[in-house]
Amino acid sequence: MIAPGGKFPSTSSLEALIDALRCLPGVGPKSAQRMTYHLLQRDRAGAERLAQALQTALASLRHCLRCNNFTESEICQRCASSRRDQSLLCIVEMPVDAISMEETHAYQGLYYVLMGRLSPLDGIGPKELAFERLFARATDGLVNEVILATNFTNEGEATAHYLSELLRARGLKVSRIARGLPAGGELEFSDAATVAQALMERRDYG
Repeated sequence: MIAPGGKFPSTSSLEALIDALRCLPGVGPKSAQRMTYHLLQRDRAGAERLAQALQTALASLRHCLRCNNFTESEICQRCASSRRDQSLLCIVEMPVDAISMEETHAYQGLYYVLMGRLSPLDGIGPKELAFERLFARATDGLVNEVILATNFTNEGEATAHYLSELLRARGLKVSRIARGLPAGGELEFSDAATVAQALMERRDYG
C-alpha cells in the first residue's frame, strides 16, 4: 500500500502499529496484522478517529475517587447521584461488570471497581489492586452492606473470599451474589457444579 506522497510506509512504523494493537486482550500477531492493514488500506478515517479518541481519553479520563471507575471528573455521575442507595456497595472486577449489573435494573446502590482480581501467578496482589482505597471507601460510615460480585472464576472466588474476611473484620455486613441455573436453563444441559450450587442456594417458594 502506498502512503500519501507516493511513499511506502516505513517498516518500523508499520511494525510499531502492529505491535501496539497486540496489547488488546485476545489480539495475537495475525489479528493485529489484519487490523493494521484494514485501518491503513480500508478505513483511514476510522484510524484517525481511533487515534484521536485514544488521545482524548488518555488526557481526560481518571479514576473516580469513590468508585475507582473511569470518569472525566473527580467524582463520577453515579457516585454523585442522590438517587442511589448510599448504604449498598457492590464490588466488581471491571467497569463492564458494573454495566452488566446496571442493565438488570435490579440494583440501585453504588459500586467499587477493582480493575482486576487477585492473581498471584500474574503478580497481582492486594497492593496492585489498591485494596486500602476500597477499605477506606467501605468504612466511610455510609455503607451498611458490601455485595461481592466478582466473577465465579478461581481468581474471582479467591478475591471474594479474601475481601470478605477483611471487610467482616471491619464490622461490615458482607454478601455474595448467588449463582445457579440461568433463566430458561434446563437441568439436562447443566453441569453438575452448577446444579449443586443451585441446590445449595435454593430459597422458599410460593
